[in-house]
Amino acid sequence: MRSSVVVSAAFLAGALLSLALPASSTGRPTTLSVLSFGAAADGVTDDAEALVAAWRAACRVARATVLLPAGHRFLVSPVTLQGPCSARLTLQVDGTVMAPPDMDSWPKSRRPLQWLNFKWLDGFTVQGAGVVDGQSIASLQRSTGHWHSSGAKPTLVRFYSSFNVTVRNIRISNSPQCHLKFDSSGGIKVKNVTISSPGDSPNTDGIHLQNTRDVEIRSSSIGCGDDCVSIQTGCSNVHMKNILCNPGHGISVGGLGKDNSLACVSDVVAENINIQNALYGVRIKTWQGGVGSVRNITFSNVRVANVATPIAIDQFYCDRGGARCANRSGAVAITGVAYRRVVGTYSFQPARLACSDARPCTGVTMVDVHLSPAAGAPGTVAPLCWNTYGEARGTVEPLGVGCLQRSNAMPLTQPFNYTC
Repeated sequence: MRSSVVVSAAFLAGALLSLALPASSTGRPTTLSVLSFGAAADGVTDDAEALVAAWRAACRVARATVLLPAGHRFLVSPVTLQGPCSARLTLQVDGTVMAPPDMDSWPKSRRPLQWLNFKWLDGFTVQGAGVVDGQSIASLQRSTGHWHSSGAKPTLVRFYSSFNVTVRNIRISNSPQCHLKFDSSGGIKVKNVTISSPGDSPNTDGIHLQNTRDVEIRSSSIGCGDDCVSIQTGCSNVHMKNILCNPGHGISVGGLGKDNSLACVSDVVAENINIQNALYGVRIKTWQGGVGSVRNITFSNVRVANVATPIAIDQFYCDRGGARCANRSGAVAITGVAYRRVVGTYSFQPARLACSDARPCTGVTMVDVHLSPAAGAPGTVAPLCWNTYGEARGTVEPLGVGCLQRSNAMPLTQPFNYTC
């Protein structure tokens, strides 16, 4: 990556343009191309300075658009694009925006936790026909795996403390870690987005939600090496519809309650979901010892194909590889989970509902669940229900999937010790 030390005439023209722009506008929308602010757009020179300059100019103008035009490749080092900005700001990505492809491009003293970092925005849109490319696959090939095996790995696109944000139509690929993350935000809409990384790329969640409310994710295709959608603590009113997950680890709530922490998730709906070639289908996972609750979760019209375990609740989650996690008596309470019309094929176990002795899962329902072994599956095991209370209705296949225990047989448990 080259960085020119000469201030170009285009950059000076862009700077003068930014000074001439009014603080607000009620006329036609203003479009500011990064090319006018000195972007080389050659895929080699660092265009971060031009992007930030165009952003700062557009931020002052209502209904402004920052344009990364088609037919160009923009190499950008890690940047923060922040508000507050004037109303209805748009980032139009029609070209290809690329992260630095090698380790030497990142600050050695402190590698960034995110590459494109958006914060403190309201009424903001990212859209376009272009590509946001993390280039982690090329980096991995050149560095013989060191990118993935050591040091902090950045999230590709992150929104923090932002509201009424729309992300639509763009493609996001090859992230070193999570592709698209929303943290401490609300009023989020993601539509017609394509996310792609290889199925064996570690920890590459597609969309990651944390402390974020009022979310719509629709009509999108996600393929990655971890959860296609990951819903963490502090999330509520999340609606997913018409999502393809292939490959990946499915749609996940959690892991929650790590290190005895408080975790609260509620009112999540996933409908018309197609999951293929995945480790899990729809899953809730919590660590032992956590406190809090997961409630009012609905998975409906879920079609699975060659998924190892289509339905899972795991209150004994542990991701420490070969190391054992200590047994703890507390658990995040799980109640009000519905599986409606989950159909397709599995390659290992149709359902695994493993709930805590101290805090059994309650109000779990299965309606019209039809799961059969995938052709050529090397070996399958029977479904598991442990301390899971609720009911099965309609036709449930295999019969063991409807292994829920009746709620009136539930033993007395510890009193809840959380506040959500």
